[in-house]
Amino acid sequence: MVMGITDVDDKIIHRAAEVLPATVYLRVTENIPQIISFIEGIIANGHAYPTAQGNVYFDLQSRGDKYGKLVSVAPGPVREPVDSDKRHASDFALWKAAKPQEMFWASPWGKGRPGWHIECSTISSLVFGSQLDIHSGGVDLAFPHHENEIAQCEAFHQCRQWGNYFLHSGHLHVKGKEEKMSKSLKNYITIKDFLKMFSPDVFRLFCMRSSYRSAIDYSDGTMLEAKHLLLAAAAFVEDARAYMKGQLVCGPVRDDVLWDRLRHAQQAVKAALADDFDTPAAVDAVMDLIHHGNRQLTAPAEEPGGPRSPAVFGSIVSYVEQFFETVGISLADRQSVSGDSSRATLHSVVEQLVQFRLQVRQFALATGAATGEGRRQQLLDTQPLLEACDALRRDLVAHGISIKDRSSTSTWELLDQGTEGPRPGS
Repeated sequence: MVMGITDVDDKIIHRAAEVLPATVYLRVTENIPQIISFIEGIIANGHAYPTAQGNVYFDLQSRGDKYGKLVSVAPGPVREPVDSDKRHASDFALWKAAKPQEMFWASPWGKGRPGWHIECSTISSLVFGSQLDIHSGGVDLAFPHHENEIAQCEAFHQCRQWGNYFLHSGHLHVKGKEEKMSKSLKNYITIKDFLKMFSPDVFRLFCMRSSYRSAIDYSDGTMLEAKHLLLAAAAFVEDARAYMKGQLVCGPVRDDVLWDRLRHAQQAVKAALADDFDTPAAVDAVMDLIHHGNRQLTAPAEEPGGPRSPAVFGSIVSYVEQFFETVGISLADRQSVSGDSSRATLHSVVEQLVQFRLQVRQFALATGAATGEGRRQQLLDTQPLLEACDALRRDLVAHGISIKDRSSTSTWELLDQGTEGPRPGS
């Protein structure tokens, strides 16, 4: 993956939260000689012309009917200044003559700077050569930017098709407003502020619930919906693992039904992603699988020690985790303690507290060989201990810690105080 940074007159992209870096970063200002050479190649191939004023324009008429094939738009009439030096009004600039107080570079046509479109064509060609597999960008870049990139690259490389696929993403909107979220409109939320309320994983799932082509409305409500889905997936994985370890007791599992649902989900996800990267349908298929798994785990047990089916849950957990990891979402323990002594100490203290409570609870529930009146009296004697364990569990919730009691053990979660959502603890 290549990211071109158009740092001649555009803002530089800064790091976002937990976003994988590009393989290569290329700055326009570091590749001016290559851009000049690229323009010279287009001129030599008969698709561009320099002017006496020091500009270089792409000759759109030289493309014939090829221009506009990406979005089926033909170049229309364009109003130009009276002193324009273009041959045709729709021609676009490859090199712009320097204006007072602008940065400039020397070129065969005089001092100037590259046009926006040629910057991207040159940078991508430096890495990928004469053919590009996937080109992405916002829907507003399809025309004229990407259309002009296609014209430039096919003219330079003398190829029939430069880009195989273009993925144009919809804009992020503030719910209830028509304009896109942008810094220039002052209707944006900074990443720093966003991360005070939600995690990067929640944002990824939020985006996946809409088609990449469509505009997506941002609101606290839609973000909370994504957060709850993510928590539901994480809770299922935790419960399924507890079941596989024998810590969660439920009724007889219809493993034939679950194997069938797993196969159905795998096929549905594959078909959805092959259908123009339909991530909403893929997420729905995985959440439907989780729903069927939860139904089996929450069925009441008729009697202890019944038959168990850990294999099917192991396969489902593996598939669910693989799906989310593929799209950059982790369902694993996100309570990082490395390099943070205070959090590591908290983790250890809570773990010790939960284990002590578990021992007290197990002692209170153990009736030994007592029967009849002796057993009833023993339960009465230990009832205050069980009530104390329940009270401790309720009190810890107020401090952001949730305890779940299993059949033979207890697990805990550290709640996200900003969003009142749990994160696995131990």
